[in-house]
Amino acid sequence: MARLSALICVHNEEARLAECLSRLAFVDELVVVLDRCTDGSAAIAKHFGAVTVEGAFPLEGPRRAAGAAAATGDWILEIDADEYVSPQLAAEVRDAVEAGQGDWRQIPVDNYIGARLVKYGWGGSFGTTSVARLFRRGVKSWGTQRVHPSVKFVGEAGPSLRAPIRHEVDDNISDMLRRLDRYTELRARDLAENGEWPGLGRNAFRGVRRFYKCYVSRQGWREGGWGFLIALMAAIYPLLSVLRMQLEVRGSASMAQDPTAVCAEAVASTSPLA
Repeated sequence: MARLSALICVHNEEARLAECLSRLAFVDELVVVLDRCTDGSAAIAKHFGAVTVEGAFPLEGPRRAAGAAAATGDWILEIDADEYVSPQLAAEVRDAVEAGQGDWRQIPVDNYIGARLVKYGWGGSFGTTSVARLFRRGVKSWGTQRVHPSVKFVGEAGPSLRAPIRHEVDDNISDMLRRLDRYTELRARDLAENGEWPGLGRNAFRGVRRFYKCYVSRQGWREGGWGFLIALMAAIYPLLSVLRMQLEVRGSASMAQDPTAVCAEAVASTSPLA
């Protein structure tokens, strides 16, 4: 029988890690990457008998690659701490592994905001409804981008699974806004590091296209206000990322290279009249 490993990467996820791992009892091996964890995540992982990889992994790609390298299964199932596997999906994953068709499989995703299932409108780097998370060991690799790293596969895709992963993506609107803030800050750093200087006009147009794709093409309108909000977040993402790159990331670099600017800032901060 083919062996199946589950790979979970976490950073201080003690509040939901036990629930996530308890639903993975059907796998042959648990591998948990503990990225700079200072809470009880390590103890929870060890309670479930997981193989643990501990360290500092600022980038998602190397973090996932380290976990995949520690796995010994013939197949790997990637799950995040805010994702849960139902008994139906567990059975389907097991059947897919035994069938051995293809080298990787797409799995649908049901995204929840709080207790509400939001099925329509996801996209534009702000959410997805399908992920390639079941794959043979050694066929998947990740890029080095800070947010949404690129992935590459070798071999051939097998049939998509039917049962979805339950993804508790956000608790409320505040969570969505914090996620947009985090994503755009990381994307801005990627743009600056790679020497990309995309224009505001171009990214404003991209935002309009993303809004249309999420709200109209992907039927976000069916979700009412939630669909509109998701489309808006997807539209803002590229434009806000560029603005942050220009105003924050590049601005900070210019400040560091200009000692006059640094001195002026120091004087302003220490002046009794400031």
